[in-house]
Amino acid sequence: MSKFKEIMGWLWPIILGLLIALVIKTYFFSLVRVDGTSMYPNLQNNELVALFKQGKIKRGTVIVFDAYGVDANAQPKDKYVKRVIGLPGDKIEYKNDGKLYVNGVRQSQSYITKKQQVAGTLTLQANEAKGVTLGSGQIFTVPKGKYFVLGDNRAASNDSRYYGFVPTNKILGTVKTGFWNDKAQVINHFVPAN
Repeated sequence: MSKFKEIMGWLWPIILGLLIALVIKTYFFSLVRVDGTSMYPNLQNNELVALFKQGKIKRGTVIVFDAYGVDANAQPKDKYVKRVIGLPGDKIEYKNDGKLYVNGVRQSQSYITKKQQVAGTLTLQANEAKGVTLGSGQIFTVPKGKYFVLGDNRAASNDSRYYGFVPTNKILGTVKTGFWNDKAQVINHFVPAN
């Protein structure tokens, strides 16, 4: 009997620690590896970022979402990292000169170059998704319960321009990066309105 107590004395803290770690990973926080260059230069290919599952989503927030069922080319377990441009109900106008307006208010896109704002965003590799129209005088509304997202490296990003809006139930959380990333400010605390 004392042997059992001795074993449980060192086994119980390990089990408890594993359970706490599982709860944290499932409901609060985990690490995600960026795959590809769609968020370059602000996030690098293979960069490890923190995923906060209870993070507040607002315009400019970088999110991770389950892409399977959103993008027809995504495989099960594919997760995409993108920036939220439009919230549910927002009216979006992306003008020919690269200026972005949300609900009639010009939004800062200082996290990307002028070239990405214009050619990178407006020169598409395929047809626009249903409900998305880009260019001066073209205004679209983000549907209820969905988000409009773009990669920061617009010329190379597969995003809402091609597969449409991201449903709320597909969003896994918000992204934060460490202080060692010199672009941490535009990932962790970017406020887009001018």
